[in-house]
Amino acid sequence: MSRQGLAPAKINLMLHVGPVAADGYHPLTSLVAFANVGDRITVEPAERLSLSVNGPFGGALAGERDNLVLRGLRALGEAAEIGEPPVAITLDKQLPIAAGLGGGSSDAGTAILLTAHLLGLDIDQAGLEAVAQVVGADGPMCLRARPAWATGIGNILKDEPRLPPLHAVLLNPGLASPTGAVYRDYDRAPQSADYAGPPQDWTPLGVIEWLRGQRNDLEPPALRVTPGIQAALDAMATQPDCLLTRMSGSGATVFGLFADQATAQAAAQRLARPGWWVRACILH
Repeated sequence: MSRQGLAPAKINLMLHVGPVAADGYHPLTSLVAFANVGDRITVEPAERLSLSVNGPFGGALAGERDNLVLRGLRALGEAAEIGEPPVAITLDKQLPIAAGLGGGSSDAGTAILLTAHLLGLDIDQAGLEAVAQVVGADGPMCLRARPAWATGIGNILKDEPRLPPLHAVLLNPGLASPTGAVYRDYDRAPQSADYAGPPQDWTPLGVIEWLRGQRNDLEPPALRVTPGIQAALDAMATQPDCLLTRMSGSGATVFGLFADQATAQAAAQRLARPGWWVRACILH
């Protein structure tokens, strides 16, 4: 008996960030969606908690003692008063590391859900989201894995069922973007977390048009910290059918939005090159 699930890539369609507060955190407003591509998690009954990692990006996590998946599952065991959950976790790491895709938090959220179901733990959705907070402010949103507005420090969530499926291409240029360094650069000239309000037109083209008037406030500092991201943005923007190009989160992954699946897949094929990770997907 085992359970398997997708830990989807998280995409910040827009990300407005305010000045750092006295507690050291930045207020933000983000519209978040999740892709139909990501890592794969398998959970099996075992005598003790363990984690094995494979996949094309698994090597970077080998030997981690405080992996977010393990941190999340230990918090789950504590909440359920069972000690460390007796499960063996296999993480098939398909997403690049430090890529602005919420990979670690998504892995943890999926592992928490699958383990709770496998062991029949008596913890409701709100309780599971509280557990997921141990991996970071984006833990609860990654456990939900559905479109939402995130405010506060990313921990106040409001589902957004009106967001239509969006055809996209994700591109990581083989570069890591260090979140801490990006925020330190950002703090030299902070923006505002405010925004003018949600789209009035929730068709795909209407949402894309609205997104053109929004920002990712971490994109300029990320480009200063990791200038190579610009090549990925330029390559995406020059695709003939690309309707919007933006960086996700603190980078280095960028996304392009397209009118349909065919144009997204064609763009992904054109963008493929050695050292670049490129995936056509649907955001929803």
